[in-house]
Amino acid sequence: MSDYNFPTTRMRRLRYNRVLRDLVRENFISPERLILPLFVRTGNNIRQPIPSMPNQFQLSIDELEKEIKEAVSLGLGGVILFGIPDQKDANGSDAMNQDGIIAQAIRAAKSVAGDDILVIADVCFCEYTDHGHCGVLRNLPSGQQEVDNDATLENLARQVIIQAEAGVDMVAPSGMIDGMVWRIRKCLDNIGYSHIPIMSYSAKYASSFYGPFRDAAESSPKSGNRHSYQMNPAASAKQAIREIYLDVNEGADIIMIKPALAYLDIIKAAKDKFEGVPIAAYNVSGEYCMIKAAAEKGWIDEQAAVLESLTAITRAGANIILTYWAKDVARWIN
Repeated sequence: MSDYNFPTTRMRRLRYNRVLRDLVRENFISPERLILPLFVRTGNNIRQPIPSMPNQFQLSIDELEKEIKEAVSLGLGGVILFGIPDQKDANGSDAMNQDGIIAQAIRAAKSVAGDDILVIADVCFCEYTDHGHCGVLRNLPSGQQEVDNDATLENLARQVIIQAEAGVDMVAPSGMIDGMVWRIRKCLDNIGYSHIPIMSYSAKYASSFYGPFRDAAESSPKSGNRHSYQMNPAASAKQAIREIYLDVNEGADIIMIKPALAYLDIIKAAKDKFEGVPIAAYNVSGEYCMIKAAAEKGWIDEQAAVLESLTAITRAGANIILTYWAKDVARWIN
């Protein structure tokens, strides 16, 4: 590199006008690579604002259908659905009910979306259980409770059957339960849905950036925390790679890192290690709210900050981004 010196080399030559800057850029954000998270509950004409997430809502089925139509018109790649049932219990039974909220939401979304965008469903139990944890609880000798990993696997299989029969295009297991991808893949294949891909939350951290989401999905744990099954933010990147490796071996078609901005190094490491495997990143609620709050104060330009953030996620290696800004970004780009 020592032969490339000023004044022969002038890096600013490739920046002197907008068209030239666009010509040589390598990282693009496009609507078809964005997935919009949506929160669905029972009722009619419900578009209930989420106080901790400006411009985001809990939606009844009829309002969900309107969102799907808009997502199609904007050219988004898909939506991911999170169900909020009226009744919760220890096992999250509504998630395993063909008339439960997530099954209703999938059927309604598919009736509008057709094959124009993907209808993806979150596969977990935190939204459906009365205790707010991601699976079946068991009592320990100490008197504390923890998620029973293997009992939860069987419930995940039941949940996935309901989603597949409702017409889901893709499932996204998010609980960080050991063996979840293997159990879901085996279940789908056995019941004739081998074509349905799995987008696994392979490296999901026990992050402080999830607070607003838990308000939106009404999924905060009633006691304890999720540190025993979600990843430690201070863990080595090699642990994340190991988690991803296990999911890929179990049959994950797409791997996801969550959160995105605080874990760009993990996205990059995954991209380098798992060549050819599509990588998704979840631009989570806390990341969304920080920019929203600063923009409302007039401290930053929201559009510029969002596009810069999503570009960084793309540059790190994400092919797919789940973001609450999906509709806004599609409008800005279009």
